[in-house]
Amino acid sequence: MVDSFARRTVLLSGLGAGLSLAAGARAAPPPVTLLNVSYDPTRELYKAYNAVFASDWKRKTGQDVTIQQSHGGSGKQALSVINGLQADVVTLGISADIDAIAQKTGLIAANWQSRLPENSTPYTSTIVFLVRKGNPKGIRDWGDLVRPGVQIITPNPKTSSGARWNYMAAYGWAARRGGPAAAVAYLTKLYAQVPVLDTGSRGSTITFTERGLGDVLLAWENEAFLAQNEAPGKFDIVIPSLSILAEPPVAWVDKIDQQRGTLEVSQAYLRGLYSDRGQTIVAEHFYRPRDAKVLALYGARFPKVAMTNIADFGGWPKVEAQQFADGGVFDRIYKPG
Repeated sequence: MVDSFARRTVLLSGLGAGLSLAAGARAAPPPVTLLNVSYDPTRELYKAYNAVFASDWKRKTGQDVTIQQSHGGSGKQALSVINGLQADVVTLGISADIDAIAQKTGLIAANWQSRLPENSTPYTSTIVFLVRKGNPKGIRDWGDLVRPGVQIITPNPKTSSGARWNYMAAYGWAARRGGPAAAVAYLTKLYAQVPVLDTGSRGSTITFTERGLGDVLLAWENEAFLAQNEAPGKFDIVIPSLSILAEPPVAWVDKIDQQRGTLEVSQAYLRGLYSDRGQTIVAEHFYRPRDAKVLALYGARFPKVAMTNIADFGGWPKVEAQQFADGGVFDRIYKPG
């Protein structure tokens, strides 16, 4: 009798342990992989952020997450998603590129920009000049760029969001002095002094910093700081009298996330960019954080810059149609050598 009771106790105990193990196995979510399709100069930012997010997500959910990155000119990256690249999230350089994905594929909800704070832009930047140490050509403002003998490095606005921000910053400066006609005339001179158009901002940075081509690089602010840090004593940053508020947006790719079962983690990934830790990583990589407290802590590294806003020119849909569409202003003014 005792032996029979003991055997039943052991069997029940073993069964309970087995059920506990099975329940534990069911509770552990399977590993997941996200693809973040981003624009050129965000490599270092997302490398740092991905590691922190993956660690936090594992601690909160028990799930292992791996974030893969794809980088290139923002317009080119958007086209890759339109043509079938399976992005879980996109972190691109201008809202028009995410709009293009939404409109041409239906993969992203039309209201994507209202789903996260600040029109789904967790950080901002602006456009500055990177020159060689000592500024040998004496470049101080936009007017100096079109002096004879000055070579300008900037990417192709057909494929690069940074190039479009560069273009519109220059346009805004010239338009304030003489209206749209003066802006077009100025840009015609500027692009006549551009020896090569790379497809993305990082390519232009390499052309300037490593190939040694050009006297001035029109650059994202964060890219200019990075170039200085990687080559101490070789470059100076010049802040023009007027630049532009650059707002790189982010979005999860609804239909891909739903198909792959990654919607929850994709949303958490992008929302985490607005957290204190996310905003700190943003600031550490020379993007301007949206959070006022974090910006106050890092504000000394960000110079005060007078800025226009893309809304001053009618917003990206209008700007894209006028300036960068086939047959638009850029096509008319740029004459490759």
